[in-house]
Amino acid sequence: MGLLDGKNIVITGVLTDASLAYGVAVLAQQEGAQIVLTGAGRALSLTERTGRKLPQPADVFELDVTQPAHLVSVREALEKKWGRVDGVLHSIGFAPESCLGDDFMAPQWEDVSVALHISAYSLKALAEAFVPLMTNGGAFVGLDFDNTVAWPAYNWMGVAKSALESVSRYLAKDLGSKGIRSNLVAAGPVKTMAAKSIPGFKKFEDVWGERAPLGWDVTDSSAVAKACIVMLSDWFPATTGEVIHVDGGYHAIGA
Repeated sequence: MGLLDGKNIVITGVLTDASLAYGVAVLAQQEGAQIVLTGAGRALSLTERTGRKLPQPADVFELDVTQPAHLVSVREALEKKWGRVDGVLHSIGFAPESCLGDDFMAPQWEDVSVALHISAYSLKALAEAFVPLMTNGGAFVGLDFDNTVAWPAYNWMGVAKSALESVSRYLAKDLGSKGIRSNLVAAGPVKTMAAKSIPGFKKFEDVWGERAPLGWDVTDSSAVAKACIVMLSDWFPATTGEVIHVDGGYHAIGA
């Protein structure tokens, strides 16, 4: 029996087969889940193409988290398809170019608000969409990056990740009475399309494996996927509002 046998899981954020979310999607199917993917905008066709590469090709729904109508339409479609949702992977993040790089002071609210909306508020938006279908309880799991310190070049995305952690805690508080958990997995750096958009990402690559007690391979996302699957399963029934680090232990080591 698989960890996710009989579960219906919504997976956001799959762009290519190098995406962290793609690794979660593959493992979720291997562990017995039925899954659907979501994509948005110009990337929707990428998600559709990648969805066909899965062991079992998955349906793809258009879901721009900034569009309330999309949230309603996907919920209605899944109510017809499944009747129930058991878990949601939040793997959504975006910041305008001005919000990344060397100048933290450069971006104005217009750009910062986009980063916070798409990267943090979106977790609450997904909860609005899918909690009504979580009639047997469920789990939200979000992909995070450690933000207890300030990183080179990460800038306002780091702020957005701090906001994401706070959103997750408040969802944990509000949804616990429904048997719904909200947790995050803080992953070490992995070479994905999203990572390529971060100036100076190579600085993380060069030092992470040396400093992480367990080592770290920036080309291997399997440990992250396994953590997400366990958090989506019933094996952590009393854990919510938590941030699980899957980074080789890097976060625990001082400079």
